Amino acid sequence: MTASDPPFRRMLRTAGRLLETWGPVFALLLLLGYNGFFGENAELFRRPENLRNIVNQNAAMGIVAVGMTLVIIAGGIDLSVGSIMALAGATALTVVNRLMNGSEGAPGMSEGAAVALGLATGLGAALGCGLVNGALVTVGRIPSFIATLGGLVAYRSITLAIADAGEIRSESPEIFGSFGSMQFPFLPLSDRTLTITLNIILFVAIAAVGQVVLGRTRFGRHLVAVGGNELAARYSAVPVGLVRLGAFALMGLCAGVAGLMLSSRMNSVSSSQLGLNVELDAIAAVVIGGTSMAGGRGRVWGTVVGVLILAIINNMLVMRGVSVHWQGFVKGVIIVLAVLIQRGRPNH
Repeated sequence: MTASDPPFRRMLRTAGRLLETWGPVFALLLLLGYNGFFGENAELFRRPENLRNIVNQNAAMGIVAVGMTLVIIAGGIDLSVGSIMALAGATALTVVNRLMNGSEGAPGMSEGAAVALGLATGLGAALGCGLVNGALVTVGRIPSFIATLGGLVAYRSITLAIADAGEIRSESPEIFGSFGSMQFPFLPLSDRTLTITLNIILFVAIAAVGQVVLGRTRFGRHLVAVGGNELAARYSAVPVGLVRLGAFALMGLCAGVAGLMLSSRMNSVSSSQLGLNVELDAIAAVVIGGTSMAGGRGRVWGTVVGVLILAIINNMLVMRGVSVHWQGFVKGVIIVLAVLIQRGRPNH
C-alpha cells in the first residue's frame, strides 16, 4: 500500500485485514445475537444453563482443537486424535479396575491410588502415541497425513483389542466417575447460582496455556517459523525435528486429557465410539478460527472462537430438529468454505 492509493482502496484493505483478524469473532457475535433474540427457542437458547451446557459438551473437542492448532501451525496435521482419546480412556480404566480388584493372593489398591495411577497411565499412553506420530514424521520423514492416518487405524485397533471390541466400565464411580460431572459455583443469579464444570475449567486453562506458549515462548515462535518456511527455519538454527516432535507430543497429551474427560463423564469407554470423528470437528474449529492449513499462521484464541461457533451451530441444528446424519455434512461445508476464504492470504 502506498500513499498514492485511492482512499477507497485503502479502506478496503483495512476492512480486509480487520475481517481476517476478527472475522470469527464477528461470526460468533452474529450467531449469538440471532439465536438469542430472533431464532426459534430464543429464550431457551440464551438461558445461562444452556450456554454453559453448550460449552461443556464441546470442551473435550476444544482441548483437542488447541493441540491441533499447534500441529497445523507447524505445518502438520493429526488424524489419529480420536483413536488416541479412546486408547487413553481404555488404558486408564483397565489399570484402575485391575488395581482395585487386585490379583490372586494380593488385596486390591485403594480407589484413590488406583485412579491416580490409571489417569497417569492413560496420559502416558496418549503422550507415547503423540511421540510415535512425531517420530514417524520427523525421523521417518513420512508425511503427517499418512503417519497419523496409520495411527488412526492402529491406535483404535489396540483399543478394540484391550476392550475385546466392547465397552470397559469403571469400577470407581465415586472418584473416577465424578470428574466428568464435577461442578463449582460460578455466577450468582437472581434465584439460583450458575455452576461451571471441571471440563470447562480444563478447556479454558489449556487454551490459555496454549495461547501463551504460541505467543510468548521461543517454542511458539519456532512453531510459526517451521510451518511458515522450513528451509529458512533450518538456516536459522531452529531444531525443526524437535519442534515438530514437541507439537505432536502436546497433541497427544491434549487428546489424552480429552479422552479421560469423556471417559469420566460416562464412567466407561466404548472402544469403537469414543473419539470417533473428533478430528473433523477439531480441524474445522482450527480453520474457522483463522489458522492457515498451509502452516505458519494461527492463534489459539481463534480456535476457541471456532469451537464456540461449531458448538452453537450444532445447537441450532438440534433445536431445529435437523437429523444428526446431516450435521457432518454441515461441518464439511464449513471446513471447505473456511479454506476457500483463506486462499490467497499471505502467510505473514
